Amino acid sequence: MTVLRPVPQPAAYKVVEVSPVSDETLERALNERTGEGWSFESLHFVTRDGSHRPALAYLFFVRGEPPGEP
Repeated sequence: MTVLRPVPQPAAYKVVEVSPVSDETLERALNERTGEGWSFESLHFVTRDGSHRPALAYLFFVRGEPPGEP
């Protein structure tokens, strides 16, 4: 029996900048992109000197096979 495996597709990445940063804006961006078929990869916050509140957030998404994945 021959097992057919899908041909891996090169990974495509998307970076989304979110500002202002709030639970609503992050949730909206996450839901929009995952609804388009993107998989969430990571979240990075940018803060200003003297402030603990993030000024910006960058959401990273991937679609396809990341390098090194089977």
